[in-house]
Amino acid sequence: MNMEGNKVIIHAADLDGFLKDSDKQKIEGANELYAKSLEACQRIENAKDDTARKGAESDLVESARQIGRYLRSVVALEDRIHVYCYETPKEQHGGASRLIAKLRDPSTGHEEFLYYIQRAYELLFAHVFADASLSQKRSIITPTPVTNPCRNYGVHRIPNVDSLTKNAVMCVMLRGALLPSMIISKEIQDYSSDGFITPFALFKIKRDETKKENNMAYVLDLDKSFFDFKDLDGKDLIFADPMNATGGSLITIVNYLKDNGVKPRSIKFINVISAIKGSLRIVRALEECEVYTLWMDPVLNDAAYILPGLGDAGDRLNGMDLPGNPRNMIQLIADYGAGITNLYRAQVKKIEETVLG
Repeated sequence: MNMEGNKVIIHAADLDGFLKDSDKQKIEGANELYAKSLEACQRIENAKDDTARKGAESDLVESARQIGRYLRSVVALEDRIHVYCYETPKEQHGGASRLIAKLRDPSTGHEEFLYYIQRAYELLFAHVFADASLSQKRSIITPTPVTNPCRNYGVHRIPNVDSLTKNAVMCVMLRGALLPSMIISKEIQDYSSDGFITPFALFKIKRDETKKENNMAYVLDLDKSFFDFKDLDGKDLIFADPMNATGGSLITIVNYLKDNGVKPRSIKFINVISAIKGSLRIVRALEECEVYTLWMDPVLNDAAYILPGLGDAGDRLNGMDLPGNPRNMIQLIADYGAGITNLYRAQVKKIEETVLG
């Protein structure tokens, strides 16, 4: 990790140093298997008739099955990598798979993409927090609009997540992580016994898009980040980012915090899609971190994008910035529109307080 002015930079070579030789062999195994999928994809694109297309699609389905079994066998050896479909009842898997299919689809427009991201993070919250608290349920009593013959009240038993969330801080790796962080914070608020609203820490980090996956640099801009070391020390840090490709941004941020005396009690990295390489890097580099993902994808391309992936999640969530005029946090929130900002108004207020003091 290097300092250049008020920027912290880590390089891909540093990240690969965390990997064991056996990890590198597993990653290469995933690459070899996915080469068969890419060959089938090419045949689908070039098919001249239905027979050729159906043959290629059949081979792609079989390749996906092989990759799924392979990734499951890799993750089975890692007690800090949690994949939704590997740890939940089979009855729930179809819903998760359909969500990922909709998010992958290029025809899924901006508003629909937001909707499916919200659904994905509601599933992930249940997997990470609510399911772990099922043995500690509490009762909530809620008034209803029915007043005949008197005001009616409903009683509901819900998981008591307080012990897992009262010490939490939402750590936002900007752009694509903004809305997912707000969703997780809102779920914590709704489940908590007293409407607890998580504090926020905001980090401005980006990849150097001029570089390739094997020499990528991750740049943390401290001048455009908003956090206080003392507010993070001893806390349960939650990072919610739709995509975990290389793990570079998370490792850069956490190692910078630790170098400056921050000792997190725990770290949870919650993704919609994670690449096996990024997941392995994180659990090797950060011994207190657990990775939770709705879906595991096998490989990265040479630009460090996940394959098969879903494209640039930040742009699909937030829209693209004008050239040379990136939006700040407050502008991004404003662009979500009244529907989102009203739904997450407590989280928006916390973020505004963090940015504006």
